Amino acid sequence: MKVATYLGTDRPHVLRQAIHCCRNFGVVSIVGVYGGLLDKIPMGSAINRGLTFRMAQTPVQHYLPKLMARIETGEIDPSFVITHRARLEDGPELYRKFRDKEDGCIKVVMKP
Repeated sequence: MKVATYLGTDRPHVLRQAIHCCRNFGVVSIVGVYGGLLDKIPMGSAINRGLTFRMAQTPVQHYLPKLMARIETGEIDPSFVITHRARLEDGPELYRKFRDKEDGCIKVVMKP
């Protein structure tokens, strides 16, 4: 409800699902940014099942030069992720589509 009403920006349901899906004594990895407080995380379940949590922000600046070199040589083709291409002026509408999960919007590339 908090996410739907814009009172919460994190996605605690994803973390809850990861905890429930993880095998006993497994590892739950959290990569990215959780900026706020999360409600209703089943820590008792995680403790009883011996789960380990590993978490950090993605070290983008460390990996970016290596990834860009592999993209430039054609070793990696990331274009399959792009679902929409648009002008910069269309940004607000496409951001709304992304936020509302409309039209299969996953990754948008905009050009000024």
